[in-house]
Amino acid sequence: MFRYFKSILILLTTIFLLVGCSQSSSKEKEKSSKELTLLFNFPTNTLDPHLDTNYTIVRAGVGETLVKISEQQKIEPWLAEEWKSKDGKNWTFKIREGVTFHNGKKVDAQAVKASLERAINDSPSVQAALKISKMKADGQLLTIQTEEVFPQFPSELVHPNTAIVDVDEKDIDKRPIGTGPFKISSFEPGVELKVERFEKYWDGKAKLEKATFAFNEDANARKMALQSGDADIIFRPPVENLEKLKEENVKIESVPSLRTHQLFYNMKSSYMKDENVRKAMDALIDRKEIVEHILNGHAVEAKGPFLAGSPFAPSYEEKESGIEAAKQYFSNAGFQVEDGKVTKDGKAVRLKVLTYASRPELPLIVQILQSKAKELGIEMSIQQVENIDEYLAANDDWDFATYSSVTAPRGDAAYFLNATYMPNGALNYASINHPELTASIQQLNQTVDVNERNNLAKKALKIIDQKTLHSFIVHPNIIVAYRDGVKNWVTSKSEYYMLTKDLDVEG
Repeated sequence: MFRYFKSILILLTTIFLLVGCSQSSSKEKEKSSKELTLLFNFPTNTLDPHLDTNYTIVRAGVGETLVKISEQQKIEPWLAEEWKSKDGKNWTFKIREGVTFHNGKKVDAQAVKASLERAINDSPSVQAALKISKMKADGQLLTIQTEEVFPQFPSELVHPNTAIVDVDEKDIDKRPIGTGPFKISSFEPGVELKVERFEKYWDGKAKLEKATFAFNEDANARKMALQSGDADIIFRPPVENLEKLKEENVKIESVPSLRTHQLFYNMKSSYMKDENVRKAMDALIDRKEIVEHILNGHAVEAKGPFLAGSPFAPSYEEKESGIEAAKQYFSNAGFQVEDGKVTKDGKAVRLKVLTYASRPELPLIVQILQSKAKELGIEMSIQQVENIDEYLAANDDWDFATYSSVTAPRGDAAYFLNATYMPNGALNYASINHPELTASIQQLNQTVDVNERNNLAKKALKIIDQKTLHSFIVHPNIIVAYRDGVKNWVTSKSEYYMLTKDLDVEG
């Protein structure tokens, strides 16, 4: 009997040890695997690259475009290794050799053509942006003709909505087949995208084996996920918690974005059509206070629509600012500034300003400006609207408005200048019609050489600055927090490229 129990005991011990070893081995394997979780703030319900406004498959390293934008805002080769055009209308792109989709199919000019055609057919915004009249594929050469002379055409191909996918595959909205360093494992709409390394990636295998690209709109929830270890990288942590996170060995990166907070002046306003009044309002903007107290230092003062150092950003002359400078500008415009009031023909100046809450700092910026205006002797009423674009397009009952936009997301100044300052521009809510500026932008639109284009853009921007057609307030920072073990993370100004082949974690 003793021998029987002894045998049973040995057997149980052996099983226990085997199970223990197995679990230990599993844990070691899990620990040593190269994987991480990135938690983004904007959820998506589709992975269709041609329709997803959150650009998820490019951000998650699943899809790639023909060209990409560098941190210096220069266009670089990606799936296209080179391109050329003599007239700005007829283009030739050489598609990189040796690239395959995740299903093993070769990426040639025909595959690229088919993907672009799908993007154009399914997305009116892509169609409007690309202005393609016809395409022809021959081996690795793709020739494209645009509807008009369109020198900035390559910059439009930076847009993630032009990502190249295999259009012959089904379920593109759930499992698109791209060319990036990662391929899709699973997708739960609005929750997370799981990816795994594509072993035959054309530019060398990714360092990560797996990754999760998850979504959560709640900043505090993202912070807690980082603290608990459920996330390795989070976008836009609560600004008020940054110092606390640093104490927990969390790395914080805060870099100026390509976004610019601005004031639009309504040229149909009896006040704002006067250049001196616009200069007076600009003088009242305390950009330093806005950076330090509203954005907690996570922004840079803006002198124009583009970041300083951009190849198309000019140098600007320093301007007078403050209450006294504003008083002088109002006096130059024929206003009376006395006894703590600003009047014109005996009537007190009352201004209506529009703002909106989806960028929560904008209403706060307006409140600071309202306080400065009151100090000068100007009444300012603030109206918060739900959809700023819809309101501006339909109404003229405002003097100026806050606005925020990504001004140069694809490495060229032409989009912002055409949309905002041409008489029929899509963002010309201010009804700007300045003949000299219009002529300068038209010349830019006909110029192919990049250096000449940059110089023409600088010329146009000097006019905008001299006439104070807009006031540019700040460039808000992109803030990312990540765990100490994350390696080779780059906080991109464009926010297009996140899960890259070089991203790594300590094993």
